Amino acid sequence: MKAPKKQQVKKVVLAYSGGLDTSVIVPWLKENYGCEVVCFCANVGQSDENLGGLEQKALNSGASQLIVHDLCDELASDYIFPMLKAGAVYEHKYLLGTSVARPLIAKHMVDVAHEVGADAVAHGATGKGNDQVRFELTVMALDPRLKIIAPWREWEISSREDAIDYAAKHNVPVTATVKAIYSRDSNLWHLSHEGGLLEDPWNEPEESMFQLSTSPENAPDEPVYVEIEFESGDPVAVNGEKLSPAKVIETLNAIGGAHGIGRADLVENRLVGMKSHGVYETPGGTILLYAHQDLESMVLDRETLHFKQGVANKYAELTYNGLWFTPLREALDAFVNSTQGPVTGTVRLKLYKGNIISAGRKSPFSLYREDFATFGQEDVYDQSHAEGFIRLFGLSMKVQALNGLPVAGLDMPKPDYSKFKRD
Repeated sequence: MKAPKKQQVKKVVLAYSGGLDTSVIVPWLKENYGCEVVCFCANVGQSDENLGGLEQKALNSGASQLIVHDLCDELASDYIFPMLKAGAVYEHKYLLGTSVARPLIAKHMVDVAHEVGADAVAHGATGKGNDQVRFELTVMALDPRLKIIAPWREWEISSREDAIDYAAKHNVPVTATVKAIYSRDSNLWHLSHEGGLLEDPWNEPEESMFQLSTSPENAPDEPVYVEIEFESGDPVAVNGEKLSPAKVIETLNAIGGAHGIGRADLVENRLVGMKSHGVYETPGGTILLYAHQDLESMVLDRETLHFKQGVANKYAELTYNGLWFTPLREALDAFVNSTQGPVTGTVRLKLYKGNIISAGRKSPFSLYREDFATFGQEDVYDQSHAEGFIRLFGLSMKVQALNGLPVAGLDMPKPDYSKFKRD
């Protein structure tokens, strides 16, 4: 049974990719909500779609118009680079490629809704995944007056086959077939793979699945060196050539992919409570994260560097959970940016068969002093001073031992305080 028409929705902006799901959503919205549908496509560097033929496809599906925004540079400079400077990685492996693009797409959906006078937005995310949260929290944060429609939580379409049948009945032009294997998301930063063979995490991914990177076994037998220059935490040049933020990523994707860099296989914890198995290709991002952390190790003091590692984990959680447009993320950005001034310099890396190997780093703000670190140099570091430091540093351990308490063990005796009682 189809949902009743909801005439209060007059015009809806649909996040549109031209794939099977969003193509079917266009007539479904018109049929069930009786509204005009404006399709919005965000160009975030995806490689698996032909944007040139998208407008006619949207119109043939029943949309009144298609609006396309090129967001590659904005994605790189305003979303990816702040995340990079924070060092955010979800569950030690996922570089948040899909996660970081969703708030940007949703932000522009809201902008388009204002532009065309729409009173609702819609998306094709399923009710089992994280993207529904990311889209909707962003809309709520930027314009809570807009209604949000999530067809996957309403309609009776439950499979790819159902969607293909619905498209055929409504004369929707789609090229999808039931033989499609993997669910993919692609943008400037990464390519993700889910479903198919990956639904069983015991299965090793087949080599034909990968599209951005060659296997380490098939990578060149000779290493390649790459130099990345940073200014206040932002990568600005590759091998001496100044590049735009998006071009930096594109260049390193090509270099890293050719040498088997950036593959990650992860069973991750989704926000909605279930685990999922995904394989990610992020060659350029993996190189940039390594280089940025390598430079930070040289220029940040110990306390700042260690505290920032905790911030990185929180930043990753916020990004993954769709909480980009929140006061906390802005506050974390303020902290991160305050640390990035000295993250200026050049890092040289050697790439070889899936491995990233440090080959040099330099910075005018380096805290590394060869004269301090040299074992034989006594005029800047007197080794005899270490004795007093160790005595003070271990004072609490000494007091504990003197008090008769074991350092470890389950049966810890209670201290006898009676000897300290006053008459």
